[in-house]
Amino acid sequence: MNDMPFAAVLHAGAGEGDALLRGLARTLKRQGWRIRGLVSVRGKDPSGRLPMQIADLHEGRIFDISQPLGPGSHACSLDPGGLAQASMVLREALAERPDLVLVNRFGTLEASGQGFADEMLALMSEGIPLLTLVSPQYRADWQRFTGHPDCLLPLRESALLAWAYSLPARTPARLPMPSDCS
Repeated sequence: MNDMPFAAVLHAGAGEGDALLRGLARTLKRQGWRIRGLVSVRGKDPSGRLPMQIADLHEGRIFDISQPLGPGSHACSLDPGGLAQASMVLREALAERPDLVLVNRFGTLEASGQGFADEMLALMSEGIPLLTLVSPQYRADWQRFTGHPDCLLPLRESALLAWAYSLPARTPARLPMPSDCS
């Protein structure tokens, strides 16, 4: 059994972690898990024309989380208003107590105590399993945030499934599936 119901997947930031989280959510939902949270559906647009978007795993709501700053801007384009709207998904998950909550990123804002940091801490303090992505740039910040140096998972589906299956079952419908996750 997993005594640490939170972890982050170390990713390089080229979208591979996003696809992995979306795939994990689909797999576990098919097995009867109650999955909530937010996943990235569109990352940064190099031209700056399309907003970054995250999706609510439960209801499919899409949230624009960036703002156009113009082609010459190098400032952070994250939109605090979009993030605030999306944060309600994580607060709803806190009330629902699902089997697992996915959060699209632990990044620059969360490392400074902003973004989804409060919601993530609330979920973790209630023992609700949480999984997110973290880039090497924020690895140490994530470890300080959680207080655990060993809460990182490799970018492999088998590692994520092994971690998830080691979590305590929270609902009768969700039973850990046997797997070859070595």
